[in-house]
Amino acid sequence: MIKQFLALFALAGCINYAHAGIDTYEFKTPQEHDRYNHFVEVLRCPKCKNQNLAGSGAPIAVDLKRELYRLIQEQQSDHDIEKFMVDRYGDFVLYDPPVQKNTYVLWYGPVAMIIFGLFILFLIVWRRSKNTNVSGGLTDGEQERFETFIKQADLNQFNKK
Repeated sequence: MIKQFLALFALAGCINYAHAGIDTYEFKTPQEHDRYNHFVEVLRCPKCKNQNLAGSGAPIAVDLKRELYRLIQEQQSDHDIEKFMVDRYGDFVLYDPPVQKNTYVLWYGPVAMIIFGLFILFLIVWRRSKNTNVSGGLTDGEQERFETFIKQADLNQFNKK
């Protein structure tokens, strides 16, 4: 019973892959095929959010691949293809969006956070070094208490033996 359930569960996990179609587009030259493969790797599926067109079986991804094939067959330049996709689906369709006002946080946020973290680390180290005694030794009163403690500890240990 358990084996049958596990087999059914494994089969259910494969259903998503079973209906994903294999692209059977024919290209005139190997360069066109390479361009197509490049674009399906670098363009994001609008439905799947974090999956490229090559790995997506969503209907919109299939449509985008068909449109991409058409554009390549029409001898559109890479820039024109990218512009067409961005005009239609926005910058989200690109894995590497351009540096614009609305993407400054995306591009410069990590660097700013690292600089801020280093600044905080510097402040902590600086304050700790400022608060420590410059000579690194004990004051006279602290030295006397320390010696008394050591003598008492030695006597207690001697008495135990």
